[in-house]
Amino acid sequence: MSKLLNTSEAILIAPNIYWVGMHLKNDPFQCHPYLIKNKNESILIDPGSMIEFEETVRKIKTLIDMKDIKYIILHHQDPDLAAAVPEIEKLINRDDLLIVTHSRMSLLVKHYLIKSNYYEIDKEDHKLITTNGFRLDFLTTPYCHSPGAFVSYEPSSKTLFSGDIFGGIEHSWDFYADETYFLKAKLFHQEYMPSKDIFNYALGKIEKLDIDLIAPQHGSIIKKKYINKLIEDMKNLDCGLYIEEKYNRELIDTIKELQQKEVALKERDLLIFEQSKRAEIGEMIGNIAHQWRQPLAIVNTSIAILQEKNRLSSLSQEELSQKLEKIEKRVMYMSETIEDFMNYYSPDKEKSWFKICDAIDRSLDIMNMQEENTHVKVTLLFEEEHRYFGFFNELVQVLVSIISNINDIIKIKNLTNIVISISIYKESDYIVISIFDNCGGIDDENLSKIFDPYFSTKHKSIGTGLGLHIAKKIVEENMQGHLSAKNIYDQKSKKIGAEFTIKVKNES
Repeated sequence: MSKLLNTSEAILIAPNIYWVGMHLKNDPFQCHPYLIKNKNESILIDPGSMIEFEETVRKIKTLIDMKDIKYIILHHQDPDLAAAVPEIEKLINRDDLLIVTHSRMSLLVKHYLIKSNYYEIDKEDHKLITTNGFRLDFLTTPYCHSPGAFVSYEPSSKTLFSGDIFGGIEHSWDFYADETYFLKAKLFHQEYMPSKDIFNYALGKIEKLDIDLIAPQHGSIIKKKYINKLIEDMKNLDCGLYIEEKYNRELIDTIKELQQKEVALKERDLLIFEQSKRAEIGEMIGNIAHQWRQPLAIVNTSIAILQEKNRLSSLSQEELSQKLEKIEKRVMYMSETIEDFMNYYSPDKEKSWFKICDAIDRSLDIMNMQEENTHVKVTLLFEEEHRYFGFFNELVQVLVSIISNINDIIKIKNLTNIVISISIYKESDYIVISIFDNCGGIDDENLSKIFDPYFSTKHKSIGTGLGLHIAKKIVEENMQGHLSAKNIYDQKSKKIGAEFTIKVKNES
C-alpha cells in the first residue's frame, strides 16, 4: 500500500470525487466505494458489503450529510458491492432516494430488501442528469461479469467508474496502479470475464471514451498514463478459463448477435415503418380517418344546408329526401370502411366478381365529384365492361384515396377548369386503370416519396400521409398488382398533370 496516502480517511481522486472505501488488511480482494459530492443530490457508487459499512459511512460523514445522497449506483448485484445498501438507506432516510442500475439487475438486488425506487439506466437513455446539470453517462458491458453490467463515465473530470472491469487481485495493494498493474488484473479477468470476445466488446466501447482516470470496484485506481497500454494488454487476454466450452460458445454467439444488432441500428430505423404491421391500431385509425374525411365533410355540408333552409322555411320535401339519401350513402360507406379495416387481414375473406366501372362510380359518388363541383369535369373512357375477381370495397378505397388526393390539390391551389380522365383497358395479362388530372403535376422532389408512410405536403388538418401509402399496400399486397404515379408533359415539355396507374391481374 502506498505510504503517501492515508487510507483511514476519504481520499480525493478527482474534482468532487472521493474514495470512501476501507483497506482490508491481508485481503487481496479490496472493494472500493466512491462518493461524488453534488450538493443535496450527491451520488454513492458501489457502497460495498457490511464488512466495510461502518468505515464507509464514517468517511462519507466527514464530507457530507448522509441525507445529501440522492443516488446509489450499483454496477452489478454481488454482495461485495450491494449488501450494505439497506442499512445505508436507513441512514439516508430520504423518500426520493434512487437506486441507479440496469433493469436486469433490479430484479436481483431487490432481494437484499432494498426499499427505494429504481432508476433503470436502459429506460433512461443511458444517462443521469441532476437538477443542477451534473451528468453521468452509462455504457452497458453485458456479461462483464453479469448480464446487466455497465460502467459509469463522468465527462467533466473524465473519470470512468468501471465496476469489475480493470479490477485486480493484489496481495500487496497499492492505491494507485503502476506499470505492473496488468499482472495483478490478469488473473481476476481470466476468472471473472466469460470470454475474450465478450470482454473485447466491452473494451471496444470503453476505449472510445476520453479517460483521465479509471476507478474500478476492485484493485487499484488507474491514472491516464497507464490506461491505453492496459487496454491493449487486456484485449489479448484469454478469459473464461473456468467456463465449459459449450457455455462459452453460447456467450460468444450472444456477443456476436449484440455486435450485429449495433451495426444494424441505422438500417432498422430506416425500415421501421416497413417492419410495422398494417394492423397496428395507430395506423388503422389513421387510415380510417383518411377515408372518412371527405364523406364527413359532405355530411356536414348537407346538414348545414338543411338547417339553413329549414330556418328560412324554404326546404322542400323532395330536397330533404335527396339530402338524407346522400347522408345515408356516406354514413354507409363510413361504416363499411371500418368493417373493411377490421377484416383487413382476415384469411377467410371471400372474393367475388364485380365490374370495375361500378367501383369507379362508387368512388366518385363518395367523393361527390360529379354532383356539385362545377370546376371539375370527370370523363370515363372504356370500351367494355371489365370485370375483376377480388374485393370490391378495397378497390373503392384505393380509388377514393387517389381521387381524394386530387380533390385536395384542387382546393389547396383553388384550381378551375380541371379535367379528371379515368380509363380502363387491357395490357397483356393485366387490367389497367389510369387516372389522369391536369392539376399541374407532382413536384419532382416529392414524386418518389408520395407512397411513403406519413409523407404529406398538406396541412395536418387535411392530410395524414397514409392514404396513398395504404392504397399502394392494398394494390400490391392484397391484389398482387402494381400502383405507380408519374408526371405528364405537353409537347413543349411543360408539366400539365399527373397520372396514377393501377394494374391488376386479368383473371377472366
